[in-house]
Amino acid sequence: MAEGRDDDARPNTGRGASTSAPVFEPGQKVTCIASFDGQQYATEIVDRRIERGEYVYYVHYIERDRRLDEWVTVDKLSSWATTPRPSLARLDTLPSISMGGDLTSPTGDGNTLKVTRRLKRKYEEAHHLAGDDHHAHGGDHGHDKDHHHPPRVKNIQMIEFGRYEMDTWYYSPYPEPYASCTKLYLCEYTLKYFRKKKTLLRHLAKLDIRHPPGDEIYRSPPPPPGQPNYSGGAVTKPPISVFEVDGKKAKVYCQNLCLLSKLFLDHKTLYYDVDPFLFYVMCERDQHGYHMVGYFSKEKSCMEDYNLACILTLPAYQRKGYGKFLIAFAYELSRREGRVGTPERPLSDLGAVSFRSYWTRVLLEQLRNVKGDVSIKEMSDATMIRGQDIVETLQSLGLIKYWKGTHLIHADPRVVQEHWAKFAHQRVIEVDPACLHWQPLPAPTARKRP
Repeated sequence: MAEGRDDDARPNTGRGASTSAPVFEPGQKVTCIASFDGQQYATEIVDRRIERGEYVYYVHYIERDRRLDEWVTVDKLSSWATTPRPSLARLDTLPSISMGGDLTSPTGDGNTLKVTRRLKRKYEEAHHLAGDDHHAHGGDHGHDKDHHHPPRVKNIQMIEFGRYEMDTWYYSPYPEPYASCTKLYLCEYTLKYFRKKKTLLRHLAKLDIRHPPGDEIYRSPPPPPGQPNYSGGAVTKPPISVFEVDGKKAKVYCQNLCLLSKLFLDHKTLYYDVDPFLFYVMCERDQHGYHMVGYFSKEKSCMEDYNLACILTLPAYQRKGYGKFLIAFAYELSRREGRVGTPERPLSDLGAVSFRSYWTRVLLEQLRNVKGDVSIKEMSDATMIRGQDIVETLQSLGLIKYWKGTHLIHADPRVVQEHWAKFAHQRVIEVDPACLHWQPLPAPTARKRP
């Protein structure tokens, strides 16, 4: 693989790695000056290779999100100190940083955005400072529950997806020779991947269908003429569609979807056995076709109350409220099914942030319209949120108390309004039940013996 170990490799000059610099071994603990803020952190050497006669090292910042992992030169590293060094500042104690600049069009026409891993975005994502709809996931389809797999070297550095370029965050097990490419080109309609753009263009020229291979179960109307898709703080309805894709009927598409999402989900492990799952793919709609924004998956038959397994909003489409829409959509399906729902556990750190934000907003909205006492059961029936999730969310807000063995909602209208003020200007894309044309699968029935 392109980022694999190359200890025995030699550059074209015929020289090996310089012997003047210290040499570190994979697995060794060292301190490293991070590129994102210039501070020193405890790190682990994951891999190394030779570039221009010198070793460069792939490091993992210990107890930090793996999307911060990076290749560094030896001058950034120093031997592990036997006692904690005062200069090893913790990221969560650092002040917020300001690095101005918005996403801009490389062509200047405003039609194409280049999404790169800017330092501010990278810092915020790793420490949950953005708080809207970053990637999240649940129990990863029942695999790798403990999430203690060792860090792996990120192989693919960038993808081109539709009109966007996106820096990747994590390793994804694409097959060779694609896994050795620094950049992959993906078809946003079929999710097929290519090493060269000209091959992708030939593929697109022959492509007749420009939407996911499933049933369009949700289709929102376009905004009125002259009205922008988004208005800050307002409830918005961009032209979006959601497709239900069966993992058994469209196996290759769903496997490609899992490989794509693995680039942005650290702990996702499933990418082959997709038959037992349904994938709900959200798309922006225009005259050219249906452009994938994100997705969530759920098991076809689940004995638990899980209404969502994995969820992802692609980086190019984050901070637009799409993540909250996907969560709300999963709960709307639960409403149609007539049972409460909850995401599959364990949640990732960012997943917990996203769901807690959604639960908080929905529950506060309910409490603003409630007069008198209300029970956990009544709140659950109204929102389809599992009772335990309601209790934990309201406890964090100080709106519930435990008395004589029972949780009681103690919703002071003034306190509720103070909490709600934090959500008043949040960008929201509502799920319109009238636009959803979907019926749940019939419950399996026991086969009678002859």
